[in-house]
Amino acid sequence: MYGVEVSPTLISNITNAVQEDVKAWQSRPLNDIYPIVWFDALHVKVRHEHRVISKAIYMALAVNLEGQKELLGIWISPTEGAKFWPSIFTELKNRGMKDIFTACVDGLTGIDEALTAAFPEVMVQTCIVHMIRNSTKYVSHKERKDLCTDLKEIYRALDEKTALEALDTFCSKWDKRYSMIGKSWRQNWSKIIPMFLFPEEIRRTIYTANAIESMNMTLRKVSRNHRIFPDDDSAIKVMYLASQNISKKWTMPIRNWGVSAAVENRNKMGGKQ
Repeated sequence: MYGVEVSPTLISNITNAVQEDVKAWQSRPLNDIYPIVWFDALHVKVRHEHRVISKAIYMALAVNLEGQKELLGIWISPTEGAKFWPSIFTELKNRGMKDIFTACVDGLTGIDEALTAAFPEVMVQTCIVHMIRNSTKYVSHKERKDLCTDLKEIYRALDEKTALEALDTFCSKWDKRYSMIGKSWRQNWSKIIPMFLFPEEIRRTIYTANAIESMNMTLRKVSRNHRIFPDDDSAIKVMYLASQNISKKWTMPIRNWGVSAAVENRNKMGGKQ
């Protein structure tokens, strides 16, 4: 269009420069403690040994003690499985991380065990948004609004005791038609209740997972523009560049952030400052 030719060598030099930035960013030192870290994964298509396979892109998005969001790292693996998580946590510890107050996850295979092995005092919090989605998956459209209103009484309760009473009320009303919903909430109860140790403002930040959901939405749009990546490095470079653009908007602490409250409640559980 402009009568300018770009050589393959120039393209290689440019992408190699980005790769050096990625390596430096991925190995940068981390803080000792992060109050909240969300872990998630998305999938991309990558060429591998003359065929195209789906690979998992792992991400760790944190809130530091000042309430600022920070993407800790991006990793790629052939599958989303239990074996890869220990290597991620080992890398984070080698970069200086000593503890996580609350880790927010959603059914990622093997992550709970790997987290507690790496950070014995971590509180694992399941994503309430995903719990609601799973709960309403097979509910009729006619009943969905009422059912969601009753679920809200559980996760918006003042404390754990009130939440459990709301769950009992929910089950007495809905078990005849949707017994699997109440059963699911009871099975996951130990990973639902950690949020009740925190003030409501912090609690909403923990259970909604809006921070990483918003980031993932942008990254998925970027990955759709690259239907098939030629290799792992290419996929990581694109995700890195996209995440750098996203992070430019993280100029303020998250809303209603209060670290003292988070630390105080963690200390009540015997955690370390």
